[in-house]
Amino acid sequence: MIISSAQFEKFNANPLYHTIGMQVISAEDGRAVSQLRPPDNVCWPFPGQPHGGILFTQMDSTMAWAVLSAPGEGTNCTTVNLEIQYPAPARGPVFTCETRVVHRTGRSCFVRGESRDEEGGLVAMGQATFRIIRAEAML
Repeated sequence: MIISSAQFEKFNANPLYHTIGMQVISAEDGRAVSQLRPPDNVCWPFPGQPHGGILFTQMDSTMAWAVLSAPGEGTNCTTVNLEIQYPAPARGPVFTCETRVVHRTGRSCFVRGESRDEEGGLVAMGQATFRIIRAEAML
């Protein structure tokens, strides 16, 4: 599926992404990349460190974009399960999440992802299962 720049603009302007400081940079051929510039109000309980739930949301959303960018016109997806590990504290102003579809079978899609700080340090890694569903009100 080709995701247009207008679709990126629309979804990057949504209230959730705006609140947490997230923007999808690319989504193509089962891969997606996003950046997170967390505002102070999501850095809790430590200043300058986004809460783990914010990194989780970035990972989940970026994985969904990877699924949506894979072949399959007229489909949408929903998260069935997402496991995430945090190997190091997330410190810094920018975090980049890269995800990729590793396997697709029938109505299930398996995705892996990593989030890194601006120096390239790994701050989160995850794997997820998504259910492929029929698109009704998609993009």
